[in-house]
Amino acid sequence: MNSDTGLLTEPAGLWYYGAAVSYAIGGYALGMAGLFQSSVLINAGATLLLGHAMTIAAYMIHECGHNLVFKRHRDNAKLGKFMSWICGAAYGTYEDMRYKHFRHHVDNADVVWFDYDGFFERHPNITKIIRWLEWLYIPAHDLLMHAVMVFTSFIIPPRRNQRIRNVSVILIRGGIFTVAVVYFPKVALLYGVAYLIMIHILRFADSVQHDYSYTLSLFETSRSPHKGDVQWEQEHTFSNPLSLRHPRLNLLLLNFCYHNAHHANMNLPFYRLPVLQAELGATDTSHVIPFAAQIKLYHYNRVSRIHNPRPENYPQGKEYLRTAQSGSGPIGGNAASFLTSF
Repeated sequence: MNSDTGLLTEPAGLWYYGAAVSYAIGGYALGMAGLFQSSVLINAGATLLLGHAMTIAAYMIHECGHNLVFKRHRDNAKLGKFMSWICGAAYGTYEDMRYKHFRHHVDNADVVWFDYDGFFERHPNITKIIRWLEWLYIPAHDLLMHAVMVFTSFIIPPRRNQRIRNVSVILIRGGIFTVAVVYFPKVALLYGVAYLIMIHILRFADSVQHDYSYTLSLFETSRSPHKGDVQWEQEHTFSNPLSLRHPRLNLLLLNFCYHNAHHANMNLPFYRLPVLQAELGATDTSHVIPFAAQIKLYHYNRVSRIHNPRPENYPQGKEYLRTAQSGSGPIGGNAASFLTSF
């Protein structure tokens, strides 16, 4: 990253964002190289490194989307677009990802175009297959979402004007992966495993951070009932740190798990979120969802959350937090990723 801190939103970003970008690029390169080695141990380590490097690249897209890295929007966009190639999200546009995510913040809702619950109702056989795969810990629900993303200009009518770009990305990434499948099948397989690791990490972090239901208004301008309601936003936003005792572990997710702080000030870079979280009084166990409870919810609800229409008594607000802290209850979601812009 350029040493001229005048390009950055603040001087500290040189070290924090420099480290994150270097890790994403270096981890991706080193991880890919490790997949070609004959050692099983190196293969395993490289797969984990590659999966996490792609995860950090994905979170860097989030930071860039909020214009937190550079002062100029176009510089954040350039970095965000580059990171999207690393984590496999380049089929759609960076601007679309950014727009959908900002609607999430502004509307205080999960604003989408794709009605996946309706899709599951109309295609029960596909739903059965996805449930079976999810039982095997294959994130099939999110793979469906990412498949839609791959063919975004062919599936989403308002994005037909992106077809040339969409096809170009498919040919480039698809061509490289096809070569890998034919000539280096082990590498292709392990890359696929690393990609699944990234999806698991991202949706694990996303799954309990809100009790929002989704609304099919991505391409509409109708007013959200909770738009601008800061108090409601905080009551329905939840933080899920990997650890309170060892807060540096949360850097594995670029502090995305300090979600109350992020929603309280979405213009704050990831390395300043812990301080704001403490100022909000949300750094003790009574205000966050403990890691053990997160694991339980992710495990026990892995099949039921695929298609589980919310009952009228679905827990919300403080009740949702208590339910999540207990590690039980029919809560949590899959498809709220900022990488799928629909």
